[in-house]
Amino acid sequence: MSENTQTTGKDEVRWISTVPFWGCHAIAAWGLVYWGWSWAGLGFALLFYYVRMFGITAGYHRYFAHRSYKTSRIFQFFLALLGTLAVQKGVLWWAAHHRAHHRYSDQEKDIHSPRQKGFWWSHLGWILTTRYDATDWARIKDFAKYPELRFLNRFEFPVVIAFAILMYAIGGLPLIFWGFVVSTVFLWHGTFCINSLAHLMGKRRYQTGDDSRNSMFLALITMGEGWHNNHHHYQYSARQGFLWWEIDMTYYILKGLSFLGIVWDLKPAPSQVQDGKQTA
Repeated sequence: MSENTQTTGKDEVRWISTVPFWGCHAIAAWGLVYWGWSWAGLGFALLFYYVRMFGITAGYHRYFAHRSYKTSRIFQFFLALLGTLAVQKGVLWWAAHHRAHHRYSDQEKDIHSPRQKGFWWSHLGWILTTRYDATDWARIKDFAKYPELRFLNRFEFPVVIAFAILMYAIGGLPLIFWGFVVSTVFLWHGTFCINSLAHLMGKRRYQTGDDSRNSMFLALITMGEGWHNNHHHYQYSARQGFLWWEIDMTYYILKGLSFLGIVWDLKPAPSQVQDGKQTA
């Protein structure tokens, strides 16, 4: 674990290393013009979008960042791998930075606060800079002890490339275009909306000290992450849609997995938390 535990560098875009990011956007736009629209293609894009979104919401976020439930070491690795395929950097990097976000939410040290640096910085600017390249090992000691997670964290890019090659081998250019390129662009911006729009649009049920908000729209496109004010009110709950009508697909799937014994000890939001009498 040789990476620096501190944030270093400047708020400057890493133009060379971010070529794949911009390239995916360019290829997605070019492909739509060249090949035209395809409903079947959109179906593949949405399928791989939501499968990999689950890797972020259930894996990177609720499990690795917040430990809101328990699972086996094998399924833990599966969650980390699925999150890695979402192309949002390494699992330990992601979870460590997210823990820092909660500690300093919308304060000066929050690494992606729209209150501090505006919408575009919170949406994607921060992740493209040199300052936050390092994994903050001090914040993720609980999971850094697993060598397989350190491996995925270090070699996340080759893992993604291998996944793309496999998709090409199975379905050729149409599958890799819709199922990987278009799907990944959607996935990036769907996830980034929680950092940006979830602090700008929606309703606030709880006074959390930050600008987090609840949004049904964001919850639908992120499998439940749009109940962001709920989450910042009580970050340890495996269920972020506290009320019955607050759709939280990630939680429903986790609940189903718990019936199968794959995950267990899903942490609830206690009644006093939902009533606004307790926070965490």
